Amino acid sequence: TQSTWGDDIAWMRFDKETGELRAINPEFGFFGVAPGTNMQTNPNALLTCRKNTIFTNVATTHDGGYYWEGLEDEVDKNIGITTWLGKPFKIGSDDNAPAAHPNSRFCCPAGQCPIIHPKWEDPRGVPISAIVFGGRRPEGIPVVVEAFDWKHGVMMGAACKSEATAAAEFKGKVIMHDPMAMRPFMGYNFGRYLNHWLSMEQPGRKMPKIFHVNWFRKDSNNKFVWPGFGENIRVLDWMCRRVKNDDVAEISPLGLIPKKGTLNCEGLDVQWDEMFSLPHEYLVDDINETMKFLVAETGPDLPKPIVDELEKQKARILAQ
Repeated sequence: TQSTWGDDIAWMRFDKETGELRAINPEFGFFGVAPGTNMQTNPNALLTCRKNTIFTNVATTHDGGYYWEGLEDEVDKNIGITTWLGKPFKIGSDDNAPAAHPNSRFCCPAGQCPIIHPKWEDPRGVPISAIVFGGRRPEGIPVVVEAFDWKHGVMMGAACKSEATAAAEFKGKVIMHDPMAMRPFMGYNFGRYLNHWLSMEQPGRKMPKIFHVNWFRKDSNNKFVWPGFGENIRVLDWMCRRVKNDDVAEISPLGLIPKKGTLNCEGLDVQWDEMFSLPHEYLVDDINETMKFLVAETGPDLPKPIVDELEKQKARILAQ
């Protein structure tokens, strides 16, 4: 069974007795992106925000309800709707303007979530077995990759890139560097930030595995190769098996990827090679650009272990 423990912030520390990394949830609620959320893609989120919820920049229905893109099949198509800009809107109209802002949100108490973990407020926290980085990469990057070890995982996080979204200050679909998927929130020297991550690995500590996911890879027809949303649990299932050290991974230049057939794709219309192919020229250009970026951003503060990991990854890609 799966349960929810928190939204998107965790405070972590190593247990001095057991050596395991543990985390608490410092938040009281959820702050979720509204568009795309519905009873098919994320039913528990929708059930959580049925009461005691603050909505920002969503559209409103004339009977006092809420509306955003993704709820077309769950709202009466004839009901009157007012957009987030105060303009009339009708489902199915030719108007291309969205009813809700692309970054409109709902903010609701976590305790209302139907699958909230019974110990979600336990001050001892929960053990962390894996850390997952993510990026919106329409090209070249597999759906899931496991780092070889902690140092490689820190480099993997530092090298994160992502197509700009409505939550970022950029407009348009441009691939930007997003180290650790935290770029807007880094409050101090980037090189020292990476050193802090590296310093976590110490004798006696049980280091979590590190993964990188990419739900947004596209095929030659500009269609997503992975369905995303609730189906992502299939990738999490593979990660859990790797945490148990199950033999379901194989070596690639980027890290460990699923052995063919070990990721449960039953019932899905997906193509394995489209999800996990490694285009040589693209990856060579990508690692060169990443190295240039990290050197430019950190200068002499770029930790040597990160430089070493970048060089090793480049060598693996060139040897592919």
